[in-house]
Amino acid sequence: MNMKILFICHGSICRSPMAEYVMRDMVKKEGLSDRIKTASAATSREEIGNPIYPPAQRVLREHGIDPSGHAARQMRKEDYDNYDYIIGMDQENYHNLMRFYDNDPDGKISLLMDYTDRPRAVADPWYTGDFISTWNDVTEGCAGLLKKILFSEN
Repeated sequence: MNMKILFICHGSICRSPMAEYVMRDMVKKEGLSDRIKTASAATSREEIGNPIYPPAQRVLREHGIDPSGHAARQMRKEDYDNYDYIIGMDQENYHNLMRFYDNDPDGKISLLMDYTDRPRAVADPWYTGDFISTWNDVTEGCAGLLKKILFSEN
């Protein structure tokens, strides 16, 4: 199994990099870092080059995850061919992804919380200020996604 996952949100400074780093941590704990790779990107250009937003960094660090090294980038056409899963955080991301990637001919696009028992959007902490709820959602979604990947490989 070699799997590449791209997490997408509006600016790639809160939700999608949180998901990238949370999933990377889960994958490492499962001993699968050589087989499952993660990345994140933005639908917009607003935050290109910026690190993870400081309150999101703080939540990751509080849970033992080092968020250093992130620089927001915009999604690219070639990402569709380079990733197995392209995962948005909310309906707006999903619609942008579907439009950008020609209605997802290979079925790679989904929403993170679709991998949970309660599908919903991951609230954007940029607007809500609630980084703990976002952490909880991202952790739940990543655990569900990893479970699906591992189950489908066995």
